[in-house]
Amino acid sequence: MDSRDVKTAADARKIVEERGLEHVKVGVVDADGIMRGKYMSRPKFFSALEKGFGFCDVVLGWDSNDQLYDNVTYTGWHTAYPDANARILPETCRDVPFEGDMLFFLGEFTEKAEAVCPRGTLRRVLERAKGQGFDVVASAEFEFFLFEETPHSVREKAYRNLKNITPGFFGYSMLRSSVHADFYHDLLALGQDMRFPIEGLHTETGPGVLEAAIEYSGALEAADRAALFKTFTKVLAQQRGWMATFMAKWSKDWPGQSGHLHVSLTKDGKPAFHDEGKPYNMSDTMRWFVGGQQKLMPELLAMVASTVNSYTRLIPGFWAPTDATWGVENRTTALRVIPGAAKSQRVEYRVAAADINPYIAFAAAIGSGLWGVENRIEPEPVVEGNSYALQHKPELALPRSLMEAAGRLKASKPARVLFGDDFVDHYAATREWEEREFRRAITDWEMARYFEII
Repeated sequence: MDSRDVKTAADARKIVEERGLEHVKVGVVDADGIMRGKYMSRPKFFSALEKGFGFCDVVLGWDSNDQLYDNVTYTGWHTAYPDANARILPETCRDVPFEGDMLFFLGEFTEKAEAVCPRGTLRRVLERAKGQGFDVVASAEFEFFLFEETPHSVREKAYRNLKNITPGFFGYSMLRSSVHADFYHDLLALGQDMRFPIEGLHTETGPGVLEAAIEYSGALEAADRAALFKTFTKVLAQQRGWMATFMAKWSKDWPGQSGHLHVSLTKDGKPAFHDEGKPYNMSDTMRWFVGGQQKLMPELLAMVASTVNSYTRLIPGFWAPTDATWGVENRTTALRVIPGAAKSQRVEYRVAAADINPYIAFAAAIGSGLWGVENRIEPEPVVEGNSYALQHKPELALPRSLMEAAGRLKASKPARVLFGDDFVDHYAATREWEEREFRRAITDWEMARYFEII
């Protein structure tokens, strides 16, 4: 049986038995988009397929450095960190090509934990779309830098003077991609084997930076693909003595790393964004969708720009937006409408960086658009030319820090309607914690700036 044919619990049981596996890999995704998981024995896995399984809820109560939040109510010392209930998702079955016949399955949290589960949050947004008669088609594309480093060497160097796999600019370089063709081929093959097919892969401008566009699919599958791509690209790089980073910005000398999201809607199997009789072929549905995305972007930014580092990317002139603007084929705006044939007409959510949690970022991008359709929100006038050179309305300004963004999210009534009070309160608290942790740090810049002179 092929892993791509697994759809049900019975299918999952059958393929494990056919392969004679004693263990399978199971993973869930936490608030920061980090895949947490374990090997599960065959009997345990078969039981989990039918009854679910327990996963310590600390993975919803700690940060990316495994430090415990002290400001959330869902879990903590006050609850003693019990197991949260989770379910196996048979349809997410993947081969793990560098582990023989090993299989991988995604899981998601259920019951009380479902309210704060990233995948569950996106699924609820997509159920909202279904209620309006829409299906959502989506894809993600990521830029990432590669280094000739290991997890040990970057720590020994204190993350300074790191060696990129190649020097210089070399955007869309046939030279660079040919010299390192083995890595490109391995990554393309991995995408096919693990069902995150890559439709485009090339060098970007900068030392050792690549961009990969993942093939479009239904939105929940698109988020699964994005999470798997980020995790297993890192695995592939480390297996050859390299490291990949998906930070929003790792160096002040280079543009940040994008994680752009492409979204469109269909209704009754037909594209809902295309209308040849309207300006830019934008249907009313698409116009309202963009209006909702624009209107709510400042309120939902914490769900998309989710790290302190995210905000170092959102500066003028570095291929990232600074205001909630939209344009047609305009890469200086936060939202880029891409007109064309009915099937290709879509909106690109360009504010997102490579550090996104794909489930939460897609939930924000799609949920805000659906809210716009529900409320028939008209977008501001289209931006033509260089958005950075224009003065925009104050209400379009994006938060300048994670703490500010978390505060806007907490105060957002539409966010609470779209994602639920439990998610908004929990997630906003995790982002406030993240900035508090940053404020405890003494940076190299501060030492060089103040140590002697002040």
